[in-house]
Amino acid sequence: MDVSMTMWVLTVAGLCALIAVDFFIGGRKPHEVSIKEAGIWTIVWVVLAVLFGFGLLIWGDGQASGEFFAGYITEKSLSVDNLFVFVLIMAKFAVPSIYQQRVLMIGVLIALVMRAVFIAVGAAAINSFAWVFFIFGAFLIWTAWKFIQEARADEEEEEWEEGRLVKLIQRRVPSTDQWHGTKMIVRENGKRLVTPMLIVMLAIGITDVLFAVDSIPAIFGLTQDPYIVFTANAFALMGLRQLYFLIVGLLKKLVHLSYGLSVILGFIGVKLVLHGIHETTSLHVPEISIPVSLGVICGVLVITTITSLAASKKAAAEKTAQAGTDASEPAEKADTQG
Repeated sequence: MDVSMTMWVLTVAGLCALIAVDFFIGGRKPHEVSIKEAGIWTIVWVVLAVLFGFGLLIWGDGQASGEFFAGYITEKSLSVDNLFVFVLIMAKFAVPSIYQQRVLMIGVLIALVMRAVFIAVGAAAINSFAWVFFIFGAFLIWTAWKFIQEARADEEEEEWEEGRLVKLIQRRVPSTDQWHGTKMIVRENGKRLVTPMLIVMLAIGITDVLFAVDSIPAIFGLTQDPYIVFTANAFALMGLRQLYFLIVGLLKKLVHLSYGLSVILGFIGVKLVLHGIHETTSLHVPEISIPVSLGVICGVLVITTITSLAASKKAAAEKTAQAGTDASEPAEKADTQG
């Protein structure tokens, strides 16, 4: 898809305007986000993404629109996995509920800027070196295997540990462990101190950038158009804050999400390898079309959600039954003694 510099500028300006509206309407005043508010904003961002995708169909072509939707759904599903870590970070820093939306908003903006850099580097590498497809493909297949291993480990008491950069900031930069509203820097006794607000924002942003190491190669497996890669990432990330509050209680029920994501990443990895063979050799190998990719991604996510909810419901029923059995044993023992 041939995108002019004017279109790039208008797109970035439009996204910035949407972010500004989101901030001034829903995020300017610190407050606890209700399910209703989170649901409305989540629907708004999804509708905007769908309208943008159909806009590509009208002003671009069917392939561009299909690539956007495949990329958007993939990035959105991978972003849901990020939310597990966001929950751990919020708990680690004991972020007050009224400040969580501000933390997520700034953290996601940091991630969006950094991802734009990743996308530019990735696009340049793909345009210059066709063998990069093999590296991206192998990396995604390895990541898929890592997801399966993590899912099988079933670490119930998982904790988030600060990365080296966050620890370095905490050690080297004068800071306070007291919250001062949404202020990131305060002055106490003539000294400038960094507040937990800034530290946790950096933690969210850095963590999301690390997740981009997986997701950026994944979307390049669906499209090599930098414009589509960037916009799909932008729309997937910008609704992440509201999605966090909407499904934070549902996250623990998505017990098979890692398996579903591993299938998606493995599938895209194979797609990249096949495309690399097609680009660098004369061998005739099958090319996986965008409609097939979109169908596989959506199908896997639907199946994963259904099986996850069924497994969670079964586990809850077994836990309830076990609790009833444990409660009845002392009574039976007392009757026997009597």
